[in-house]
Amino acid sequence: MAPTIGQTLSQTLRYAALALAFALPAMPSAGQDLAAQENRDPFLGVNQVIFGFNEYFDNLLLRPLAVGYSSYVPPPVQTGVTNFFGNIDDLNTMANNLLQWKIPEAVSDCGRILINTTVGIGGLIDVASELGLEKHNEDFGQTLGVWGIESGPYLVLPIFGASSVRDAFGLAVDSLLNPIYQVEDEAARLTTFGAERLEWRTGLLPAESLITGDRYLFLREANFQQREFEINDGELDDPFGDF
Repeated sequence: MAPTIGQTLSQTLRYAALALAFALPAMPSAGQDLAAQENRDPFLGVNQVIFGFNEYFDNLLLRPLAVGYSSYVPPPVQTGVTNFFGNIDDLNTMANNLLQWKIPEAVSDCGRILINTTVGIGGLIDVASELGLEKHNEDFGQTLGVWGIESGPYLVLPIFGASSVRDAFGLAVDSLLNPIYQVEDEAARLTTFGAERLEWRTGLLPAESLITGDRYLFLREANFQQREFEINDGELDDPFGDF
């Protein structure tokens, strides 16, 4: 299932280029049933206020930092940081693959963690991928979706951004398995979390040019499309069948 932690400020910007491009044909047209949109986004007023805060915070601080990080930090260092946080994310991915009864994927995730944590020097080097162990990306929101639980109303979370009732609950559960949130020293925990958010935001810079029109609507529809894409393991319904 799709994009990485650097893929975990705002999930409003969490959409990698693939997710954003995939969302383009799903943007609501002028003739789309407004009642259906209201049912999916009943907290529109509050969501827009939080969205505005997230945008302001991103433009004021996170995006400038991401641009500077991308421009001035040597690529090998950036790769090492991405690999480090990706290795941490594999723990959560492994747990969710188990919950989805994807045993081969969970075994592969376990292998990735062991290899990258040891041979890969704490995850700084992604040795496992070079050995052919594919990186997966799962979270508890996706697991709930696989179990048949609907997304529920759209939510914009402070800092984390675009979400839903289901995915917000999933995010809370995932945090229990994330070592970043378990660091006892508050300063170290916040620093590590900030570094992870910065690395993640930097990875989304190339996708920004794909956002068109009303940013709130675009990112809302992109979120729904991305989550459906991830829950279905990238398998889309083919309207032409075997034609």
